[in-house]
Formats: sequence, C-alpha cells, structure tokens
Amino acid sequence: MSLNPPLRDWQGRRVWLVGASSGIGRATASALHARGAQVIVSARSREALDAFVVQHPGSQALPLDTAEPADVQAVAAQVLAGGAPDLVCYCAGYYRDTRATEFNLAEMLRHEQVNYTGVLHVLAGVLPAMLAAAAAGQPGHVSLISSVAGFRGLPKSLAYGPTKAALINLAEALYLDLHDLGMGVSVINPGFVATPLTAGNDFAMPALISPEAAAQAILKGWSVGHFDIHFPKRFTRVMKMLRLLPYRLYFPAIRRFTGL
Repeated sequence: MSLNPPLRDWQGRRVWLVGASSGIGRATASALHARGAQVIVSARSREALDAFVVQHPGSQALPLDTAEPADVQAVAAQVLAGGAPDLVCYCAGYYRDTRATEFNLAEMLRHEQVNYTGVLHVLAGVLPAMLAAAAAGQPGHVSLISSVAGFRGLPKSLAYGPTKAALINLAEALYLDLHDLGMGVSVINPGFVATPLTAGNDFAMPALISPEAAAQAILKGWSVGHFDIHFPKRFTRVMKMLRLLPYRLYFPAIRRFTGL
C-alpha cells in the first residue's frame, strides 16, 4: 500500500540533497540527475561538489556545514529563491565506532550534530516554504536517511545508533503531521553500503552493496510511495525481525550475531 504520493516522473523537479559529496547521497543525486531532475547538492566539501557539477551539467553546488545553523539557513534561502523544492533528502552522516567502555563526549555530540540536529536546521530552513507550497496545491516530499542501526541498540554503535533511532522517530512524527496536507515523508534504512562511513569497519558486513545499488533502491521506494525504504531486504528483514524479540532473547542473539 502506498503511504505517500508516488514519485516517478523526475523531469524538471527540483531536488535538494544534503550530504551528497560521496556515498549514498552522491549516488542518489546522480541517479536523479539522469532522470531529468534539477539537482542541488550540498555538503562540506566544495571540491567534491564542484566535481559533481562538472560531471552532471545543470546541477548546482551549494556547500554548507550542517552543524552550523547560519550556514544552513543561508543555503536554504538560496534553494528557496527558485521556489520550494519538490524533494529534500537529508543524506549527511557521521560514524565512528564508539563503546561505553571508552566514552567520548566529543564524539557523542559530533554524531548528534551531524546526524540529527543538522536535519532540524534543514527543516527550519525549508519546511515553512514547503508547507506554503502544499497549501497552494504543490506538495513536496521530505526524506531522511537513517539506518538499521537505529532499530535497536548494537555494539560499537553507542553514538551512531541513537541518532538514527531519533531520525526514524522524527520521520514517523513528520508523516503524521504532514500526510493530510498532501506532503510525502519517507525514512530510508540501509544495511551495509560501501561508503566512506563504512570503509573503516573492522568486522564483517553482511550483504554489503554499492552506493549505486542503494540509490536504485531509494528511487524505487519513492516511485511506489513507500514510507519505510529499507535494503538490501535479505539483511534488513532479519534486522526487522530482531526488533520483535524480547530483551532476554535479543541481547544473546546480537552477541552471537556480532561476536561482540
């Protein structure tokens, strides 16, 4: 069942992807550009964004740091100068292995700034204009990239997992508030994807896929109006089943599964 208006025709649609200098964000921006979307890419690395524009003529690069509210507001104003976007996708992410036995407050807060608070800065910048567009009969779509790490607590995910759990909850609340206005909201929960974020992992990553495969799964989810877009399903379905276990079964299962 479609929970959102399906997004199939991207020709001429304005899309803003935040965190699109590499990985899933860049691959998704490239896939949207190939389908005729007017793509705006943002991230901290101006060099990476400029390279994207060279490779994708007609796209626009607007560098920003999601941890800097004034930065986000200024770029959001530039985006809105062309009208409310049809899609805003928050792809920015930060990940470092963290465990309570080596608690690092700076790392905890950095995860929170990039993975969660950055989303709030982006929403503050564009949501009022998107609400006005929806009231005028041109509803847009907000999509947040979370992770299966947000489903339940995992080893080495003390900082990362809670921020992704917060994104899932945020997306659910946004959906309940915005659906009746005609707006779309989706949350994207990937398993393991070969990106700079996962490159440093020193453990086996089952069902690892490429950023390009992830982008195709995302576009497919948008095309059929899914709220929860998760992939690869051979892995994410297992993670979803683990959500149902009581703690007395979940904790031993995770220890066996991860070896940690």
